[in-house]
Amino acid sequence: MDEREVKELLLRENAEFRRAHDDHQACEKALEALRGKSHLSPADADEERELKKKKLVLKDRMYRLMADYVRAR
Repeated sequence: MDEREVKELLLRENAEFRRAHDDHQACEKALEALRGKSHLSPADADEERELKKKKLVLKDRMYRLMADYVRAR
C-alpha cells in the first residue's frame, strides 16, 4: 500500500486524521489569501508565520498517524 492509498484510507476511516487534514487545508487556504495581498502588514506577517507553524505541526501529525497505521498492519 503506497502513501496515497494510506492517506485515502485514513481520510475515510480515521476521524483524527481527517480533522488534521481538514485543518491543514484550512491553513493552506488562509495562507493563499495572505499571499494574494500586495503588502503584508506586521499583523499579517505574524499570522502567516503562525499558520505555517500550525500547518507543519498538522502535517507531522498526519505522517505520524500514517506511519502508525502502516506499522500496525
